[in-house]
Amino acid sequence: MQIKTLGLIGGTSWVSTIDYYRIINSQVNKKLGGLNSARLLLYSVNFAEFLPPTDDAGWERITKSFTDIALKLQTGGAQGLIICANTPHMIADKVQQGIQIPLIHIATATAAEIVKQKIKTVGLLGTKITMEQSFFTDKLSQAGIKTLVPNDAEREFIHSSIFNELTREIFTEETRQGYIAIIKKLIDKGAEGIILGCTEIPLLLQPGDCPVPAFDTTLIHATAAVEFALG
Repeated sequence: MQIKTLGLIGGTSWVSTIDYYRIINSQVNKKLGGLNSARLLLYSVNFAEFLPPTDDAGWERITKSFTDIALKLQTGGAQGLIICANTPHMIADKVQQGIQIPLIHIATATAAEIVKQKIKTVGLLGTKITMEQSFFTDKLSQAGIKTLVPNDAEREFIHSSIFNELTREIFTEETRQGYIAIIKKLIDKGAEGIILGCTEIPLLLQPGDCPVPAFDTTLIHATAAVEFALG
């Protein structure tokens, strides 16, 4: 079997990029056996240079940088592109316009998995950008999925914990309990499933912390990449 080469843009953060590398290679080996592993080109950025901006000019700068990186991966032989984080998908559609290879969108892959489980209403956890902007929820809406998000204070708590703790590989019981409380509130409001819409959140929560189906975007996205590579 000819395995397609995947181009990965990682480093946002390196903590979860490790999981992308591990999951993709592990799944390819499980499917093909022997000493088979994935064909990958990884471009890992310095996260400090790519923190989410607060203005349009900042997003234009990041769009150009990600497009330039994507073109390098394409030139290097990548046949499909993966951005290894949720928040940078804010500019994923624009990056796709600048390259000739397919970009596997994390929200599209997540929506497809939710549809498979016949769930109509989900709660979304992630950075404030992921929860408040439309780039993720639009993909869900197009698939007929309604999205609930935490309130202002809860969104601030989640956002702060991601940048001050999770992306620095700090996982505390206090923060974990805070997430569990927010999840329970979303379920009370009608969420039938919870999207772990930041690639570090699955590293914080434990099996059983979410009493409804939890959609691990890291696992879903990496699995979609494997399906593309072997398809």
